[in-house]
Amino acid sequence: MSAAGVVLMLGGAGILPAAGPARAAEVAYDTECLPPPISGLPPVRGTTKALITAPAEAKVGDEVEIVWKTVEAASRNPDVLDLGEDTVKPTGTITLGGAASGTLTVTGPRQNPPIPKNSPMVLPDMKGRLKLEKAGEITLTPGAYTINVSKPLSTDTKCTPKETPAAGATIRVSADGGSSGGTSAAGGTSTSGGSGSSGGTTTSGGTTTSGGSTGGGGQTDFTGKEVAVRFSCRSPGPATIASKVTVDARRNGGSFDLTVRTAKGVMDSPAPLPAGALKPSMAIGIGGADSGTVTVTGPANSAPLEQGKPVDLPDMKGTYRPGASGRSTLTPGALTISVSLGGSPIVIPCRVEGAVEASLELDTTRQEGGAAGGGGAAAGGGSGGLAATGAEDEGALRALALVAGTVILLGGAVFTLTPWARLRR
Repeated sequence: MSAAGVVLMLGGAGILPAAGPARAAEVAYDTECLPPPISGLPPVRGTTKALITAPAEAKVGDEVEIVWKTVEAASRNPDVLDLGEDTVKPTGTITLGGAASGTLTVTGPRQNPPIPKNSPMVLPDMKGRLKLEKAGEITLTPGAYTINVSKPLSTDTKCTPKETPAAGATIRVSADGGSSGGTSAAGGTSTSGGSGSSGGTTTSGGTTTSGGSTGGGGQTDFTGKEVAVRFSCRSPGPATIASKVTVDARRNGGSFDLTVRTAKGVMDSPAPLPAGALKPSMAIGIGGADSGTVTVTGPANSAPLEQGKPVDLPDMKGTYRPGASGRSTLTPGALTISVSLGGSPIVIPCRVEGAVEASLELDTTRQEGGAAGGGGAAAGGGSGGLAATGAEDEGALRALALVAGTVILLGGAVFTLTPWARLRR
């Protein structure tokens, strides 16, 4: 079966009219949501209720709109902060089946009514567009979704199914008006088509399917796939960083020693820095059978850095101790750059923009004290959801909210008085 090409285009412009009425069926499934790694809170379990709508009938060559309406999110806004109007933005993943395979990313606008403390999360509808290039029936199944909250800090809550959801909609695709040579992406978004074998395959448009190398048997070293990541950083760092990232692993008993590599010259040094001043770390997201994050850290720069010259980040290393048995994925996450100049370090958090493919898939065996949703060692500046946790023990989250508010109020003064500012003079 050929991989399905999926293209996400926000808004509704250019959508072809459907040949039949829309089909919709509410789907409910057990879901686990991960709170912010920096909160130290455990995962939250709840039920997601999603309504998927799509044309009942279409033709090969049509590009149709798919809509995900979240009837009920898996958790509530805890009794910590009132969420303001238009601060919540969801992104979801729909699995394609039948005459197509792969995934479709759907995105909602940052649009919501005020959400008081201890009340249900209200999410806007998510939409995406799917180009149909093969006749047959295509099923659409809701799956994982991410809730981004922009204030008081920009954070992501990642929610994943803990059971296999039922299909939410079906499209009957006829061969009229088009070829049946398989479904391909108009713009080249990634599909999951592979089974996790090393390297994956390549879809039309030049992107590589998720998969990476699998751990198993007597194999010791596992080479990950190079994946593209775009980071959005806070001042005084660069506005954005775009890089290719690779996650490699070496089996060490029941655990894995990780090595994370980035492309050369990922950023320009904003100031002249002495040797030993700049140090990177990254939060590696764990998915599949396992969940949580693992922090990998690189050594400080060995040579002085010139202002305006490209900076090569060193390889970052850490240890992944599995918390579950099965196939687990490792995906590049939030990047943190720490600059130390003798006093308190200047921390530059860089969060991931958009969806990122897994770099590596491993066969794992549960280890005592392993990840299993606990998040491993959380990286500073990592992403996670502030508002959609619903956890009962909210002391740490309350403290986080207080600190967040203080940072917002004092942030301008802090950055004005840091050694970084003095470096730029």
